Amino acid sequence: MAESAEHAYLSQTALTIMENASRSQLFGYTEGQRKRFDFSCDLKKDWSKVIAGQTLWKHGGDGIDKDLRTLLHEQDIAAAVYIARHESSNRARLAEVTQDYQNTMPDSLSRLRVFWVPADFDADDEDSRTTIREHLKEEITKDLLLHVALGGLTAEDVIRFAASRRPSLPLKILSHVKKHGYRSHRHTAKALDVDLNALRVETERLFVIGLLTSASLQGGDYSVTDRGNAMLDICSRLRAYLNGGLGDRNENADFEYICKLLDIDYPSVPITTRLLISEADIDIQNPTALLLQHIAQADADGSVEWPDPYFS
Repeated sequence: MAESAEHAYLSQTALTIMENASRSQLFGYTEGQRKRFDFSCDLKKDWSKVIAGQTLWKHGGDGIDKDLRTLLHEQDIAAAVYIARHESSNRARLAEVTQDYQNTMPDSLSRLRVFWVPADFDADDEDSRTTIREHLKEEITKDLLLHVALGGLTAEDVIRFAASRRPSLPLKILSHVKKHGYRSHRHTAKALDVDLNALRVETERLFVIGLLTSASLQGGDYSVTDRGNAMLDICSRLRAYLNGGLGDRNENADFEYICKLLDIDYPSVPITTRLLISEADIDIQNPTALLLQHIAQADADGSVEWPDPYFS
């Protein structure tokens, strides 16, 4: 069966959304070979995560079984994406098939991300294309890229991170643990030249938030999680903003879009704002301003090894 215009548009749009998101410089993008999939790509930083997907438009029934079998039996992909026409028969069939996988391959099923597209979508209509493109951009960025490329980082994580009353210390800890590991509270406090009790409290906060992990439920011998690395990467790009080097005219629309999904409205805080502890003039109820204060203070202290932006 010939590929419909809707099928082709949806597959290409998914790739375009992920390629555009990579212009945030939080990760790199390489389009993959189609082979058995309708679309695939590789997102890269100091990791490599393959995303593959199928598009369901005209075929249903057994076609859904075949699509999911192709996706879920592939072991080397970080996320299996299914873009499907929103019809009751398709939803019912998908529910039946996924229930079978829930019983037999729950780990594979956890990698599945389904995005529904209205059945009246017309690829020949410009308004329809625009609406679907914006819908998929928000859904794919929020439910796929934040989970896969940014480790599942959420707006709540950012708020809880920024709420620390010790500007720069959470960033110092994340940066130190990423490079040197974490032997003990006392050893790390000495290495960072900070108060032992303050170090202990902030480290345990980062552990509870999920930016640090430990083999022990009680903590200790910490390492940085994917979310913690994503937090460092985002803070590094925000540091570039504060220093006027985020991009052309100090702007990066794709990074800004990702940040807004995390409730980080950094353009609302001018780079001329006084952020350092000794002269701070910020709204302490504004999580974005508090986050930028952490970054500005750590930058002034010279205490953080900032991750470089990713250039493919």
